[in-house]
Amino acid sequence: MRIGVGNDHAAVELREIIIKYLKNAGHEVFEFGAKEGEKCDYPVPGRDVAEAIAAGKLDKGVLICGTGIGISLAANKVPGIRAAVCSEPYSAKMAALHNNAQIIAFGARVVGSEMAKMIVDTFLSTEYEGGRHQNRLDIITEIEEKYSR
Repeated sequence: MRIGVGNDHAAVELREIIIKYLKNAGHEVFEFGAKEGEKCDYPVPGRDVAEAIAAGKLDKGVLICGTGIGISLAANKVPGIRAAVCSEPYSAKMAALHNNAQIIAFGARVVGSEMAKMIVDTFLSTEYEGGRHQNRLDIITEIEEKYSR
């Protein structure tokens, strides 16, 4: 799977752990955002990962900032993107299963590295259920389209 990992300067250490973890699992990883010693405003990697997914260049995304909130807000501004903040595996499962989220986000100041790995594993191993959930996603798309005009 082609996975984009984006982060700001608050998440450099956790980013490195997650990138290594994903590569060891056999994923192709694309890096966006701050590296050691660099400053980076979270909207930039949030946007960049989301745009790459919207363009079909990536399959999924993992975003990390201090809380996961700001970086996910930026990603969600890209039309067609659904990014969910997850601080535990159940939310990651539901984001994929019911909301067909393409991106998860979490905070380096909120979750530890082992919890982050569990969140990533759950998200990547859960497939969208469809069915009754598709109508809800269609409503979200209608809202997005209404305000994109």
